[in-house]
Amino acid sequence: MNTRTKYKTRQREQLMGYFETVSDRHFTAADVCAYCRTQGIPIGQATVYRQLENLVDEGILNKYVIDANSPAYFEYVPADSHREGDTCYHCKCEKCGKLIHLQCGEIEELQAHLLAGHHFRLDARRTVFYGLCEDCI
Repeated sequence: MNTRTKYKTRQREQLMGYFETVSDRHFTAADVCAYCRTQGIPIGQATVYRQLENLVDEGILNKYVIDANSPAYFEYVPADSHREGDTCYHCKCEKCGKLIHLQCGEIEELQAHLLAGHHFRLDARRTVFYGLCEDCI
């Protein structure tokens, strides 16, 4: 069942417009709130959080909880993009906090090796490599 069609409110449509402009990167609820403020969109913080969770439930956004010290990150999932269960590793910069989506065949080979050689399955959606991004090196 495709749950990608839900209530069409003006605020939801404005948020969807924002998500489409950031479809190539991760964002936080604070990023969404800041965008709404700069665009003069009258939406409360609680509504933003509720909408984000609803969109995660509908499969329109992916949600990543990296660690207890970081906010949840979200990622817009266009209808023709990867879906739940796809391989999705991340790198997190320890200096600036940037979260980088990582799809790499070599890491998938490592995952296969861990399963075959060590009987251990990585959870790709919770695997994060920590280090420094190219801007912080």
